Amino acid sequence: MSVDYLALNDGDLVGRIRDGDHAAFRHVMQRFGGQMFRIARGAMGDDAEAEDIVQEAFLHAYRKFDTFRGDAPLRTWLLSILLNEARSRLRKRHLMVGLDQVNPSALDPYWTSQARPRPGTGDPVSLAAHAQIRHLLAEAVEHLPEPYRAVYRLRELEECSVEGTAARLGIKPQTVKTRLHRARRLLRVTLNESLGSMLTESFPFLGARCARLTTALLARLEAEGGNGEGSPTL
Repeated sequence: MSVDYLALNDGDLVGRIRDGDHAAFRHVMQRFGGQMFRIARGAMGDDAEAEDIVQEAFLHAYRKFDTFRGDAPLRTWLLSILLNEARSRLRKRHLMVGLDQVNPSALDPYWTSQARPRPGTGDPVSLAAHAQIRHLLAEAVEHLPEPYRAVYRLRELEECSVEGTAARLGIKPQTVKTRLHRARRLLRVTLNESLGSMLTESFPFLGARCARLTTALLARLEAEGGNGEGSPTL
């Protein structure tokens, strides 16, 4: 049976990974990998090293999913592993960088520089694409049916909890989950139609980079499992 991983909460996703659902692990990498890559790049200042750190962080997470208890969101748990890996790399490089000052929710300096180019700098085509993507996303959200739009704004933009969203809207928590799931599906359809390949070309983690990292990590886990190093065979 086909599984809608977008509809699963953190606990269900981790549970499926523990049970050997490799597609669930791939989904986790695709869901959180973009933000993790931006944070790693902001800390390290290098695309290749950031990609390597993200891969190591997911590898550590895969080996530690049995320790995930859901006390914090899966995103927070993964980011803590990522930042620990980045701290270790920086210590080895003997850099005087305080990662405690790195804000996981802050904008990546790369995107800030792209969004606010200095006069006479930047690629006009790339900058126009970024502006168009932001416009199309905002427009797609505005065109969601009101019940879905309200839930999407509270959950995705204001980062309210399911319970907090339900209380503010006067609906049941399960209704919040259902409406958010439907809002995401509507946005996905709308943006796929509007953007096509432009989204993949404009954001460096999506598309080829994401596929390469995911494939490399799954192959690495498979090799380690086959060598009897304790990881499950994928």
